[in-house]
Amino acid sequence: MKNTIKSLLVLTIVTLFTYSFTTIDTNKKEIKTDKSKVIWKGYKVTGSHEGTIAIQSGFLNFDADKLSGGEFVIDMASINTTDLKGIGKSKLDKHLKSDDFFDVATYPTAKLVFTNVEATGKNAYTVTGDLTIKGKTNATTFVVSIYGNKANVTLKIDRTKYGIEYKSSSFFDNLKNKAIYDEFDLVSDLEF
Repeated sequence: MKNTIKSLLVLTIVTLFTYSFTTIDTNKKEIKTDKSKVIWKGYKVTGSHEGTIAIQSGFLNFDADKLSGGEFVIDMASINTTDLKGIGKSKLDKHLKSDDFFDVATYPTAKLVFTNVEATGKNAYTVTGDLTIKGKTNATTFVVSIYGNKANVTLKIDRTKYGIEYKSSSFFDNLKNKAIYDEFDLVSDLEF
């Protein structure tokens, strides 16, 4: 009987000690890809184009109610131009998927992994993450806003950091009105 009591006491102490030094796992919330959307907008000297691209998978991590991390995989084959119709739309969609831009056949996905999250307000965060496009990874900083089970993410991306130099005035002279600006925007409305 004494040995049983001692064993239970030791087990209780070991259990309490273990729980005291074990960190609580973050609360992982999967992105509802069918209810979330990503809008892209690219700029050129003579105007702009915009469209959508699909999230293949993703999640956000929370410690208590505070954003602490996240990761997204983007389906590059889903690039879709929404400001054109007919042949113009078809040609631009095909060109964006080609090696001149995102080389979707070789790189079917892009990935964003949060590496640092800092709260800047009640529902606002400045996030640094590793963004991988066309096999190249660069750090990027962006803003995330959280409201209930929804989030808004806004990124500005310099395409030339990922080897996308087509009609970039940073690499080619005399493009004049055919130049495409290096930066493009992504705005994501997420539901989790």
